[in-house]
Amino acid sequence: MSEARFEDGVPTTAGWFVVNVRDARWMHNDMRSVCRFGGEGEAHFEDLGVSLYCLEPGKPLSMYHHEVRQEDFLLLRGEAIVLVEGEERPLRAWDFFHSPPGTPHTIVAAGDEPVLVLAVGSRKEKSNVQYPVEPVAVRHGAGVPDESVSPQEAYARFGTPRPGPAPPVFDHDQPA
Repeated sequence: MSEARFEDGVPTTAGWFVVNVRDARWMHNDMRSVCRFGGEGEAHFEDLGVSLYCLEPGKPLSMYHHEVRQEDFLLLRGEAIVLVEGEERPLRAWDFFHSPPGTPHTIVAAGDEPVLVLAVGSRKEKSNVQYPVEPVAVRHGAGVPDESVSPQEAYARFGTPRPGPAPPVFDHDQPA
């Protein structure tokens, strides 16, 4: 396999690649900043979704949900709270959260600094995301008032994601 071609920080062809997160495409809205490493079309990652999220304090990574696929999260920086099956669990840098298929969950940034979360999820089955009503999630601004909410309705209040540079959290990072 040959090296993938890039356009605006996104692979446009299939193949191997190396990209620094500062140079990759980031999408921003009032909820989060996210960098999804797979491209579209032939550059789409078929087996795994790999994303990096930057969350400001008090902001959720996603709406409280569950789906038919496994998801895993590694908190790279900061403090957060994982909301899972209606419970709150603290997370700090280097904590790993595994969410088996069907487990309702989300992560909310805590503390005074932005957090960085590496997310990996299976793409082997078609996703059927459900948004259960959960008071703990509603209290953290990550819940829905009605289980019949579609993904578009669940995320509408955060605005349309728009492309932009990597979040400022990377400005002072120097490679080791």
